[in-house]
Amino acid sequence: MTNNEKIKCNAIIHSASAEAAAVGAGLAQVPGSDNLVITPIQLTMTIALGKVFGLNLSESAAKAAVGSKAASTIGRTASQVLLGWVPGVGNVINAGTAAAITESMGWILAKEFEKEARHIA
Repeated sequence: MTNNEKIKCNAIIHSASAEAAAVGAGLAQVPGSDNLVITPIQLTMTIALGKVFGLNLSESAAKAAVGSKAASTIGRTASQVLLGWVPGVGNVINAGTAAAITESMGWILAKEFEKEARHIA
């Protein structure tokens, strides 16, 4: 990954992670409700990451990419069910979990897109 690509990915992924954390914190007491908002954030991140590497992803391709990494939502759902209902604690845990999952998903996708772009070239 070039330095320029890494800088762009960093900005995209950190922005999406911060947005996911804000949503996770705000909706912690309603299990599953944050998925409706976090998923579009992750889709937008995925499409933007593809563009960094010259890949033009359709919404359906982005959904497939996010879906392949969606098993991680199991961890977020588990933490939300166990502690999400506790005001304060649940908000912090849900925010951290949403951000961490989005961050790791973003870097995994960036590395996959980089490989795909290099393979095409």
